[in-house]
Amino acid sequence: MDAFWWLIIGLLAGSISGWVVGVRSVQGCLPTIAVGIVGGLVGGWLVDQMALGRAQGFVGALVVATLGAIVVRIVLRALEQR
Repeated sequence: MDAFWWLIIGLLAGSISGWVVGVRSVQGCLPTIAVGIVGGLVGGWLVDQMALGRAQGFVGALVVATLGAIVVRIVLRALEQR
């Protein structure tokens, strides 16, 4: 996948994770993409550690990135509350 698709997946994963976790403020496009991309890295690492194989295609990458972005948002929320 090229960089354009990774940005699209990052935007979608960041947006979906914000909806799932319940982010109340609108953060903007760049922070949402950043959370999605970092979430993709975290999700990929978690899937690799659990030996579940690799995500195949757009939908698989989106699912892994979204799960990772949810983890990232939960960690960020916990750090903000400290």
